[in-house]
Amino acid sequence: MKQLTKIAGAIAALSLVAACATSNGPDVDASAGADTYADSGPAGPVPGSQADLEESAGHQVFYDYDQYTLTPQSQATLAKQAAWLQEYPETRIKLAGNCDERGTREYNLALGARRAEAARSYLVSLGVDANRITTVSYGKERPGCTQSNESCWARNRNATTTIASVGS
Repeated sequence: MKQLTKIAGAIAALSLVAACATSNGPDVDASAGADTYADSGPAGPVPGSQADLEESAGHQVFYDYDQYTLTPQSQATLAKQAAWLQEYPETRIKLAGNCDERGTREYNLALGARRAEAARSYLVSLGVDANRITTVSYGKERPGCTQSNESCWARNRNATTTIASVGS
């Protein structure tokens, strides 16, 4: 019986330790007193951040082979980006045009520039101030996928939006 009591006591003690370690309650700031709770931060990405842009609006639009014309899907993504940018009027962005590995370096740099400019022009047509947008072409120099197949090439044919700065 004594051994059973010891085992039951050990199990109870371990249960208490486990319960304390996995508490799902609010974070308590011990330095501020027992009734004060520390802010545990936002549940998702920080509003106005690159992660927020990517989650809320998307950060890439894709192009067909040897094209810089925006598809309806790309226009929809850019419309979401324009709405997001309206929420954060101090945010400036960079649009980077990218290409797949086929073609010469010079040709792909020019095509990447046209892709970035097509995305920029569309955002401006939706009311985004042109002064908030810079463009750059990386051509085929910064592939997101390095395999030599159509699936990978399709992912590399894009314009990618990144936050360049916040504020003036």
